[in-house]
Amino acid sequence: MQPIIYDVAVSIDGFICGPGGDISRFAQEGPVIADYSARLEGYATAIMGRATYEFGYRFGMEPGQNPYPHMRTIVVSKSLDLPESAEVDLQPACDLALIEAMRSLSPGPIYLCGPGSQRTLVNRSGARLGRQGRLGDAGAGHGLPHPRTSWLAPVPQRQ
Repeated sequence: MQPIIYDVAVSIDGFICGPGGDISRFAQEGPVIADYSARLEGYATAIMGRATYEFGYRFGMEPGQNPYPHMRTIVVSKSLDLPESAEVDLQPACDLALIEAMRSLSPGPIYLCGPGSQRTLVNRSGARLGRQGRLGDAGAGHGLPHPRTSWLAPVPQRQ
């Protein structure tokens, strides 16, 4: 059974993005991004919700395109409309059966993307949920707060 890793950027004041999904105050290059890119290479499967997937459209990603071509990517949504040629797998719900299937069938660790509800279900499933983080050196001030729970806390960037 493969581990599921929640890997997320966090501003120094505890936000995963600013208002309206603004990520301009997060590092876009340098050691933080190099470390994140290296970690991405270690994942075999990615899972995310519709909003996280559609966030990529802001950066030129096309509907159906896989944001992580070296991984199998699962997008959980009942409303997302993708072309038949989509490079991602669309699932209508993230339930315990999907989580167990991912953990059993994935050839490597699973990257849990975004702040969506899948995170809560994975935690409740009993799956061992790992965590990674990228602590930004700038504050977002306000926006979408990082979930503050006992099973997930910001992890400082390795120096």
